[in-house]
Amino acid sequence: MTAMLDDVDPTGTLRGGLEEALGTTRCRFLLGLLGAAAAAVAGPLDTARAGTLSEGDVSILQFDLQFEYLQATMYSEAVRLGHLSHDVHAVARVIGAHEWAHARALHGLLGSRAVKRAHFDYHGVTEHQDAFVKTAVAFEDLTAALLKYQALRLDSKSVLAAAASLHSVEARHAAWMRRLAGRVPTVTAFDEPTSQDAAKGLILNTGFVSSDPKTHGSGAPGFTG
Repeated sequence: MTAMLDDVDPTGTLRGGLEEALGTTRCRFLLGLLGAAAAAVAGPLDTARAGTLSEGDVSILQFDLQFEYLQATMYSEAVRLGHLSHDVHAVARVIGAHEWAHARALHGLLGSRAVKRAHFDYHGVTEHQDAFVKTAVAFEDLTAALLKYQALRLDSKSVLAAAASLHSVEARHAAWMRRLAGRVPTVTAFDEPTSQDAAKGLILNTGFVSSDPKTHGSGAPGFTG
């Protein structure tokens, strides 16, 4: 269970906050439930790993892994910076833990073909609650629509089963964040999928994916010798 909790909460932020709010016993119980949820996702992915993935499936999973990294890092950064209200902060912790669990599971499935986590710059979104919630709603909606598109293009039935388990969770994330944003969970009886190319374009347009991880300063460096 400890290893699974590390997957769910890699930075320890969730554990520390829950212990403070709920007490150690109740915290362990809740984290146990989260660990079980992560195991339910990891199960189908472990099964899929036994087979040989097609190039198409690898391409889809690599894209999904980087998108999970983008979202998980955004949630973690917003929680760490502490500019969220109590309710939003609590939800961001749980959804962020889910996204990290998804990323770890996808990384394990891809093995040596897993992509490295990119460098992200959220341009202040994680410092302002309204911007963060709006962005989270957009990302969760996009994830659900993207998985719907990808499901019809996966070759492996095991990977398809795993994608279906992710899709239902991401749809719940979208409804949860929409509620925090004061929006209804859904207004139509049917949803349209979003293609991977369209999703890529939307993600790149945010400018969140940065090619330069370096920090910059206007002053001259001090003596360090």
